[in-house]
Order: sequence, then C-alpha cells, then structure tokens
Amino acid sequence: MKETIIHPFNPIYDKDSKVLVLGSIPSPKSRELGFYYGHPQNRFWKVLSKVYDEPIPNTIEEKKTFVLKHHIALWDVVHSCEIVGASDSSIRNVVSNDIENLLLKTNIKYIITTGKKADSLYQKYTYKKTNIKSICLPSTSPANCAFKEERLIESYKIIKDITK
Repeated sequence: MKETIIHPFNPIYDKDSKVLVLGSIPSPKSRELGFYYGHPQNRFWKVLSKVYDEPIPNTIEEKKTFVLKHHIALWDVVHSCEIVGASDSSIRNVVSNDIENLLLKTNIKYIITTGKKADSLYQKYTYKKTNIKSICLPSTSPANCAFKEERLIESYKIIKDITK
C-alpha cells in the first residue's frame, strides 16, 4: 500500500564532518526503531565497524558517537515522498532534504550515496545545488543480496580513506 512518508530523523553531523552518507529514505523498520539503517538485517553498521576495526555500535547514542568520531554525517536525500513499504523503486512525488544548507555548517567535501536509487535521487534533486559529485556505494540493505559482506567492506573502505 502506497503511503506518504515525511522523513522522521534529523541529520547527524557536526562542524568537523567531512563526508555525508546519504540513503534514500528510512525503511519502515528504521522508522519504527528510530534511527538510520535500523533494520536488523541491514549491514551498514556491521560494515562500518569492520572498516574502522571497532565494535558494532548498538544503541542510537553509540551509532551517533561512532559516525561523529569518524567525521561522518548521516542523512537521506528525500524529505518526503510516496512509497510502498521499503521499496525504493516505488518512490514518487519527492521533496528533497535541504542538503545544501547542511553543507554550510560542516567541512563536508564528499557525498556518498548508499545504493543506486539514493544516487539517482541525489543526481536529480540535489547535485545542481551542491555541485559535489557523489560516490555511489552498494546498498547495505538485505534486499541487495548480490553484494556479500566482504565486498561491501571493500567498497566502504573509501569512507575511511577520505575521512583521515
């Protein structure tokens, strides 16, 4: 069933953030749990913890501390849209987040998109405003079974490289 979703989370960032990691919009499970990449099968937090050789953050506070410690900002491209469940391919009637304003408050020089849909939404709605080319990484969603964990870890190492 199609529903209109308004993004429920604030961006996570501070003035020292160097890279902005953008998804499309939080899944129903992430919205229910109250934080980015919250679905238990989403591999985002596990992959980042392996990239940085640190324990997997479990609580929302641990996750915020983890990303800020590593100069990573988190947000999504979409502020509101119509969507069916967690299906990115069903996203319609997009209103984008004010990413360009966020950039003014940080040292962000790199945009990472997590998946092809997030990247295409960034290109369509935001790139012309930010003029920062995105680096599209594979989705860590459980729906992306083509990418095994080891391959995701290799792909996501670029975040560590650019936040040194």
